[in-house]
Amino acid sequence: MMATKRDYYEVLGVSRDAGGDEIKKAYKKLALRYHPDRNQGDEEAVDKFKEAAEAYEVLGNDEKRARYNRFGHQGVQGAAGRGGGGFSDINDIFDVFGDLFEGFGMGGGRRRGGGRRPTQGDSLKTRLEIDLLEAAKGCEKVVEIRRKETCNTCDGSGAKPGSSADSCDYCGGHGQVVQSQGFFRVQTACPACKGEGKIIRDKCADCRGAGKIPEAVKLDVKVPAGVDTGMTLRLSDEGEAGTHGGPRGDLYVEISVREHNLFHRDGPDLICEVPISYTQAVLGAEIEIPCLEGKTKHYIYPGTQPGEIIRIRGGGMPDPRGGRSGDLQLHVILEVPKKIDAEQEALLRDLAKLEHAAVSPHRSSFFDKLKEWFVPADDLD
Repeated sequence: MMATKRDYYEVLGVSRDAGGDEIKKAYKKLALRYHPDRNQGDEEAVDKFKEAAEAYEVLGNDEKRARYNRFGHQGVQGAAGRGGGGFSDINDIFDVFGDLFEGFGMGGGRRRGGGRRPTQGDSLKTRLEIDLLEAAKGCEKVVEIRRKETCNTCDGSGAKPGSSADSCDYCGGHGQVVQSQGFFRVQTACPACKGEGKIIRDKCADCRGAGKIPEAVKLDVKVPAGVDTGMTLRLSDEGEAGTHGGPRGDLYVEISVREHNLFHRDGPDLICEVPISYTQAVLGAEIEIPCLEGKTKHYIYPGTQPGEIIRIRGGGMPDPRGGRSGDLQLHVILEVPKKIDAEQEALLRDLAKLEHAAVSPHRSSFFDKLKEWFVPADDLD
């Protein structure tokens, strides 16, 4: 593999909005150009062959492509190639994408030469919901998933204990069959043994020949502080068991953070609406505000305006990658009381006179209005 990884879209020569068929066509063109059978002894061609395969394994998979579009190469570490750093073995590429070459008379069919090669297990995905405070401080959770485990009865062979798989009669144990079509020789996986080269005639009673049994397992998940909805955690080697002794797949845990009743999250920042009275806004006051640690005191300066944003540096969410924490934004709301007593009303009317402000006159009560309706105005004098 090349020392510096190129952008996968650049490797395949496609745009970022290319469709699946276009990506597959571009990879196939490059793979055929740099195929080892056509470039024997050319190490540079082999490197480009591996590079194209790594790019296609990510961009040809919707889930991996979405992570790559969002996080770049870092988002698909462990997802591209067998070891997370690309394909180191040409045979791994043939094992994964060999079917693309079968109609061209070149090597590369699945499990060339037959045999039951170790194969990595499938990766799994689950979802974990946490609250905002857990996301802010980090936490440890337990997730329960169902995954396929190696059958203990047959040790993953699929055959009944005491028996073994027989060589496939159809392909002679090669796992591949070759057919001639005019000038072309077409190599395909054996339809009888599915490319395994072996046939299990006496199957294990527990796994019915699959070599794996679904089981429910509980796993501990360490959630770093600062995670947000949509972020994904990778638990290496916690996916399904491999085949024929192959490594496990991975488990991807997608995080969902529940809405909070006081804080609204805007990236790393937290937004909180803080109501204050007219007198507090005019004269200033020390008020109690919520924060991630619980509550604290904060001074409101005289003349604070409705809608004003007070920013408290570092009071927001921590950065899960170790960077600077976000801010706490206090959005000031002027709270107007719906009811006031007579003394408060008198003081406010005196203030209105000083400000020369036009205000509504004193309202008559319903019973005063009712009395005026039934009694003539002259009798009220």
